[in-house]
Amino acid sequence: MKLTQFKYNLPQEYIALFPHNNRDDARLMVIDRKSKTIEHKYFKDILNYFDEGDVFIMNNTKVFPAQMYGEKEKTGAKIRVFLLRELNAESRLWDVLVDPARKIRIGNKLYFGDDDNLVAEVIDNTTSRGRTLRFLFDGDEEAFKLKLKELGTTPLPEDIQKLRDIQPEDEERYQTIYAKHVGAVAAPAAGFHFSRELVKRFELKGVEFTELTLHAGLGNFREIDVEDLTKHKTDSEQVLIPQNCCDTVNNAKANKHKVATVGTTTMKALESSVYPDGRLKPFEGWSNKFIIPPYRFAIADAFVTNLHAPQSPMLMMTAAFGGFELVMKAYKIAVEEKYRFLTFGDAMLII
Repeated sequence: MKLTQFKYNLPQEYIALFPHNNRDDARLMVIDRKSKTIEHKYFKDILNYFDEGDVFIMNNTKVFPAQMYGEKEKTGAKIRVFLLRELNAESRLWDVLVDPARKIRIGNKLYFGDDDNLVAEVIDNTTSRGRTLRFLFDGDEEAFKLKLKELGTTPLPEDIQKLRDIQPEDEERYQTIYAKHVGAVAAPAAGFHFSRELVKRFELKGVEFTELTLHAGLGNFREIDVEDLTKHKTDSEQVLIPQNCCDTVNNAKANKHKVATVGTTTMKALESSVYPDGRLKPFEGWSNKFIIPPYRFAIADAFVTNLHAPQSPMLMMTAAFGGFELVMKAYKIAVEEKYRFLTFGDAMLII
């Protein structure tokens, strides 16, 4: 597959800048791979496509206010920092991404906050954009974490930040209702559509929910700069698939029940840890899985996802699951039908 094959025209006015008032009010495009049909529903109608014993797999990662703005010593140059992961709590070492990267060198100091009361020193270069920072802060661990939260902002995707300011309510709405484990820079947005009421209705119907963790990084939103997709390199992301998740999924498959994957991050985690016989196995580590058509999926029978940007890794995975021609046809229809696209937009169910 080539990058240009995943181009489509997305008018800017169809990019959803704000979430729906109610999570499950989103529209839902339903694609049936066998019949090649496309239906237009609302997200709360998803209940009708699943039965007792079926399983939904969710990514319970939690986004933290990982975006910070600082100034470089001496020059005062504005630097944006994304906190990726804590390497050492005692030494206050963090892996980060910096923008613009070309202005930062080992030994540079960055100052955060109006009073410059949080300072970080660059101690290592890891990738073309990555750095390791040591934070210098006069206070205990709890005070330090509070300071990071105070200075940090919700890292909304670039396409939204370019078109509107970050709002106080974004901190809550840029999370799923089942978010638990802090560590993501980007939210698993397909899960935004699940309200507490809808989950309860699923449970009353006998549908099970199980969780894994993939801490999504910014690599999901970077532009792919190679035409030959086999040459694209993705960032690694931290994954945890617990035993109880594997047991629930494997039991459902053994008993011929449907397994539905919620979001591309969940799908990526699942496909990173599969036994040769197709069963899910526990995993704790890192994955740089990049899925493009053609691809044979081992776990999921159904896939819940959002409407993604042209030429994005998420669109490529969706096309791999739903079939390239059918998915690209569906995207053309979604534009014609004025669906809401991207992070806060509408949803797609592929069965």
